[in-house]
Amino acid sequence: MPTLLEQLKQFTTVVADTGDMKSMEKFKPTDATTNPSLITAAANMPEYADIVDDVLKTAKKADGANADDKAVAAAAFKTLAVAFGRKILDIVPGRVSTEVDARLSYDTAKTIEVAHDIIKQYEDAGVDRKRILIKIASTWEGIKAAEQLETEGIHCNLTLLFGMHQAVACAEAKVTLISPFVGRILDWYKKDTGKDYTQTEDPGVISVTKIYNYYKKFGYKTQVMGASFRNTGEIIELAGCDLLTIAPKLLAELDSTDAKLEKKLDASKAASLDIQKIPMDKAAFEKAHEADRMAHDKLKEGIEGFSKALEELEELLAKKLKEMPEPAHA
Repeated sequence: MPTLLEQLKQFTTVVADTGDMKSMEKFKPTDATTNPSLITAAANMPEYADIVDDVLKTAKKADGANADDKAVAAAAFKTLAVAFGRKILDIVPGRVSTEVDARLSYDTAKTIEVAHDIIKQYEDAGVDRKRILIKIASTWEGIKAAEQLETEGIHCNLTLLFGMHQAVACAEAKVTLISPFVGRILDWYKKDTGKDYTQTEDPGVISVTKIYNYYKKFGYKTQVMGASFRNTGEIIELAGCDLLTIAPKLLAELDSTDAKLEKKLDASKAASLDIQKIPMDKAAFEKAHEADRMAHDKLKEGIEGFSKALEELEELLAKKLKEMPEPAHA
């Protein structure tokens, strides 16, 4: 019998949720997604030291010999994310998600500006923009930035998505992809209720199923990519979702398990469901966001977490800069 991973790949696009390229080579996902935490982890691995050193040398040279290490490190993050992205694209046949600085999550204009810079770096390196997803937090401002970018042929992955209001706004903005965070939703409910949930009761699974059915019912082109899994049970319950982004540990579990996998999400079945259309504008979004404690808490926490990870990455890069030998003068 084929493994759970082999069966899953038959009706869901499997995406690697890691910055570690060895894992990608092993599990052969179609796409890959990264974030500052994953890039920081990869930047600490000896096998990727050359990528980090090359980026830092280039950034230092561009900023001049007297540039402050912190300023150089901050500028180097985007270049490092793109450098890892380019390496990943040598392994995966599909796309890579590269994240906009989470500290810009409430600034539409700055998000667009950074997205343009990321795309330019990829295109200057000969990478087609069709292979890149710009990863943006699902704030109202982030969704509006993505709406503009999509009109320019720059495809977006809206992350830190927890509530139906975020999902509806993303679909109306015609974004390419959303990443609802299954495990973080479960975390919130477990903490809030003190209850343990079976895989069929899992609030994260229920949320993504509801979003998927809504999109398919109303014919939205935006794809759903379940993310942030705590166990393989959640993945099994979402088999059939457009995409699932899975960490190497859970990919390994799926790859070593022989069992029958049932397709749980089905676009043709969603079409016949009795679902009401949800009107969405800025006022409706903000009202729904305030009313949804879980989505409100987890979006705030997620942006703060990604921002902190980015600061830690910048500190790591600044430290590495200090340790780098000065270039020899002719």
